[in-house]
Amino acid sequence: MATVDYFERKLDDKRRLTMPTELRHKLADGVVITRGFGKYLHLYPREYWDQIVEPKLAGDALDEVVADLNIQFRMGKIEATPDGKQGRITIEQHLLDYGGIDREVIAVSVGGQYWRLMAPEQAT
Repeated sequence: MATVDYFERKLDDKRRLTMPTELRHKLADGVVITRGFGKYLHLYPREYWDQIVEPKLAGDALDEVVADLNIQFRMGKIEATPDGKQGRITIEQHLLDYGGIDREVIAVSVGGQYWRLMAPEQAT
């Protein structure tokens, strides 16, 4: 199966992002979308979020770095399951506003594990 490291899409009128066919099996159990470290979004496969990200966020509650990461990744976090045949994921408006995403979305794989979603002007 082909590896998808980069794709460009336009959101439809209902703020849905259509995932490439090659990724749909990896995202079938759901996704988590959060704010990124900058003015962009992260899209995680549910399994990666549960096994890798969530344990790192469960560190010492009195550790300021852990607390800051929890705020960064949990504020506005959404969970979604791609719809059947089309493989679309609805992104809430507040996340699109945070990432400065209007209609066009560029997605770049990060280590083959999750994707950074950004507006075209962020990619330059």
